[in-house]
Amino acid sequence: MSLLFTDFVSWQQRCARTGEALWQPVLTYEMEQKGRSEADIWDGLQRAYDVMRDAVHTGLTEDMTSRSGMINNGAKKVAASPVTVLSPEFKQLVTRALGAKEVNSCMGRVVAAPTAGASGILPGVLVTLQDLHGLDDRRILEGLLIAAGIALIIEQNASLAGAVGGCQAETGSAAAMGAGAIVYCLSGSVDQVLAAVAITIQCMLGLVCDPVAGLVEVPCVVRNASAAAIAFSSAQIAIAGVDPVIPVDQCVQALGEVGESMETRYKETALGGLANTTRARQIEQKVLIQDIQILPDEAAEA
Repeated sequence: MSLLFTDFVSWQQRCARTGEALWQPVLTYEMEQKGRSEADIWDGLQRAYDVMRDAVHTGLTEDMTSRSGMINNGAKKVAASPVTVLSPEFKQLVTRALGAKEVNSCMGRVVAAPTAGASGILPGVLVTLQDLHGLDDRRILEGLLIAAGIALIIEQNASLAGAVGGCQAETGSAAAMGAGAIVYCLSGSVDQVLAAVAITIQCMLGLVCDPVAGLVEVPCVVRNASAAAIAFSSAQIAIAGVDPVIPVDQCVQALGEVGESMETRYKETALGGLANTTRARQIEQKVLIQDIQILPDEAAEA
């Protein structure tokens, strides 16, 4: 099992043939790849989820000011906002995704799921899902295995990296992972899990990666919040039985095609998009000057 599966159809077919739950082949894959026992894999998943929960807590309780100054406690500001646009649950989802990603931008401890640039999405999604539905940790860990399987297949057929496929590959994949996990955790069918992935990719398709000053801060943090929201909406649409029309594997192919055709300046190079605005270039100069370390002149000292 050097690879889990080449596509979603084969994953689904195996589970139909063997009667396994969708997460079980991923667990087997993890055991074989890492040469560890089942208990070790569950322990690793628990540690990962604990770090995700800690990131959510840290982002909402500690000072989240990045060195560049672009990130400045946004999650806490949203949580404390006296004007409420969203329902309490939706607002909580947004603040948690923001907070967890701010921890990454402030050099804190996160789980790259699937990347550090998208590290606020699964924590925001899973912690909120668990609270809303009173799920135990074991169910959430099974959802993490589902998310891992989704990421493996997307990586094989498209990309998970912003430098290869734009932000659609990073936050898009993370949102798809979250949407699939949500549907599984709420006892949706395999068809509905895959529909959630397809719908999410359709919603995220074409998103460029244009980090201001080359830092994974703006617009990355707010995109984590919006991607978490898309994961929830896509899961709701899928679990209601809405047909995405385009099969999930074809959606992944489209993701790869768009990523390949995207110009280099829109793939994590900070050469285009928001990174190329006047204000972004001003910030870039300030950040670069701030980070220059003036070394002593060895000749002068001699």
